[in-house]
This record gives sequence, structure tokens and C-alpha cells, in this order.
Amino acid sequence: MDPTKRRLLTIVAVLGAVVLLATGCASGSNASGAKKSITVGAIYLDTQGFYGGVQKGAQEGAKSAGRTVKVLESNAQDDASKESTFVNTFVSAQVDALLLSASSSTGSIPAVRQASKGGVPVICYNTCVSPAATKQYVYAYIVGDPVKFGKMLGDAAADYFVQNKIANPTIGVLNCEFVQVCVQRRQGFESALKAKVPGYKIVSNQQATDPTKSIDTATNILTAHPDLTAFFGESGGATVGGVKAVENTGHAGKTVVFGGDMTTDIANDLVDGSVLKAEVDISGLSVGKLAIAEAIKAVDGKKKPSNVDVQAPIKLYVGAQAGKDWLTAHADGTP
Repeated sequence: MDPTKRRLLTIVAVLGAVVLLATGCASGSNASGAKKSITVGAIYLDTQGFYGGVQKGAQEGAKSAGRTVKVLESNAQDDASKESTFVNTFVSAQVDALLLSASSSTGSIPAVRQASKGGVPVICYNTCVSPAATKQYVYAYIVGDPVKFGKMLGDAAADYFVQNKIANPTIGVLNCEFVQVCVQRRQGFESALKAKVPGYKIVSNQQATDPTKSIDTATNILTAHPDLTAFFGESGGATVGGVKAVENTGHAGKTVVFGGDMTTDIANDLVDGSVLKAEVDISGLSVGKLAIAEAIKAVDGKKKPSNVDVQAPIKLYVGAQAGKDWLTAHADGTP
């Protein structure tokens, strides 16, 4: 039996949650002896829209690779133990590379180390392990600079406060700070506020990544702080929760939202403009394509660079027209 087929059958037999995503066009080996067929395992952090964009980007990158690239997916659901199980399965099945949005900067280290020591190059995207572990075990890390991400949104928020003569805004943070990049997003956000609106105060900072649960979290914050000026949603799910809570509690016109990560619903909220004022985004499509490209480089034996960070583009959307432009550019809803 063909070795690639054997690996695929092993994965399917062991892990029913794994789904075949994409197959590119086959071609012969190139002059450097590159493999004709590559199998890549992809683990998503959760089910937020961003990861749908990564999935599609990986699929499109696989199709345009000039050879057969099979991408297999699983979802860790923010659970390091599930993530570890998926990594173990992929390593045992001898996939050629692993794409991973780590569930924890520390808790994911054993799984990443296992893959690396098992000869499977790891390409992190969006989230990764600690800097030291990344340097040691990760081939490439696709990331939009999280401090820049937060600062761009913080500048937009500060401009809004200044324009509306709000010198001492109170802010509720709906966070995803179980991963380091979200801590850095907040640091960037606060650095912009400190420069322009030094009287700001963060009155609450709570985890709220699930789009449904985040509504309850945001509602509780509004109950405790009925005069809250704004929410900062560090992720897409957090942003949705903040907007819905403001709408549901009658705070529209009093409390506004600044958020991260675009989806169709979020773009429509930006077009409406009554609650959501600005959104900063790293396209999942771009991240998925970059991740597949780095996986192919690793499989082809290209030397790991000293700086493993691969920068993904970051874009700020402010106002109704920006939301309309996003909806036009993403007519199929994929972020």
C-alpha cells in the first residue's frame, strides 16, 4: 500500500474527528527531491469564525501548491488534553507537518515537544507556546504582531473618546488571556490609551471567548458597572458578546464596543454603528495560506530561520463604510 494512504487510514481509524480538508494537484518531484505528496495535520483552537478562515486559507494554499497536499483537521476546543491527544495521533500516523494554534503557552509545550522530537515540524499560527519553547521546537510561527494589533484598536478607541470629550472612560475587557497573544493585545490597547486618554480605567477584565457565554459575562459586567463607557473585546467571540449584551440591556447609546477579529455578524454591527465603533483584524485566509506555505518549506528541508515569526497582515476597520467594504470583499462570509 502507498505510504501516504497508510498514514491516512491510520489517522481515520484512530481519530474519527479528523476530516480531510483539501487535496492539491499532483506533480512529480522537483529538482531538489521534494515529496510529491504531503500530509499536514491541522489543529484549530476553537470554532470561532477566524478558524474557518484559516481552514479555507489552508485549503486554497494546498490546492495551489503544485503537488498533492492533504490537510487533516481537528479542533481542540480550548482543551490542552484534547490537543495533546490529536498531536499524539498525528505524530503516530507520521504526518509530514503539523499546524497548531496552541491552547496554552505553557500547557501545550509537551505536545509541541513531542511532535518536534518525533520528526514532525510544527507550524504555529495565531497562538503558540512560550518564546523559549517556540525557539526550540517550532519551525515557524504565523502571527500578526499582537501589540500592534492592540495599539491600532486602542488608537481608534482613544480617538473616539477624545472626539466625544470623554476624559475618564471606564472600560470592561472581555479577554482571551489564557493565551499570551491576548495579554499582548491588551498591553498594546492600553499603551495607546495611556498616550491619548490617561484618565481611562479598566474596571473589569474577564475571560469571554465563547460567543454565547461571553454575552452573560458582558451582561454581568454591565450590571456591576451600569455607567460603563466601553468594552474591549480581545477576540471575535468576546466582541460579539459585548455588542449583544449592550443591545440586550438597553445600553446602546451609552456603552460602545471596540473589538478584535472580523466576521459577517461583526461587520454588520460595524455597518450599524450604534454599538460597535472599530474592529481590528488578522485575516484567517491569509494566516491559513501562510501556514501551509511554511509547512511545505519545512517538509522540503528548508533551514529553520533564526527568527521563526512570520508576520500576518493586520487591518483596522472604523465606521460603516469599512464594514461594507469587508462584506463586499468577503461575500462568502469567510473571514
